[in-house]
Amino acid sequence: MAVLFAGLRYEDVVRKYAQTVANVCVMRLKNQADAEDCFQDTFVKLLTKTPSFKDEEHLKHWLIRAAIHSCYDFIKKNRRTISLDTVPDEPSYRSDDAYDISWALMKVKPDYREILYLHYCERYQVKEIAEILGRNTNTVKVMLKRGREMLKSVYGGEAE
Repeated sequence: MAVLFAGLRYEDVVRKYAQTVANVCVMRLKNQADAEDCFQDTFVKLLTKTPSFKDEEHLKHWLIRAAIHSCYDFIKKNRRTISLDTVPDEPSYRSDDAYDISWALMKVKPDYREILYLHYCERYQVKEIAEILGRNTNTVKVMLKRGREMLKSVYGGEAE
């Protein structure tokens, strides 16, 4: 009998949430190869720890948190930094989505990048982001405001 996670088989969980987990890892590490390692680690943790979930939203929150923790562990283990100079000033691709801000997020500090990514790309509200990241709601609000100001400067606009 297959193990179910919030009513989904493991393969279905990977298929449904692979892009979200991959994006979280890339946003945090800014390196595709390292992000792939953390991506795999996240899904291995799911399979080996077999946590129980109330619903699919709880499962998604757990995966995002596990991916972030995997990235933190990777950074601690490797103790290397990636220069912002390696990120191009302009996107090297054209996205069909005119609102794709992933290239701009790479220019923002990692803690702000996570909050901005969860808010704009995953469409989470402040309270949900606070729960996922284990932070105070007011802290997330302030970081979201500061992160928006950072994004404005990346896009060449003036911060308020």
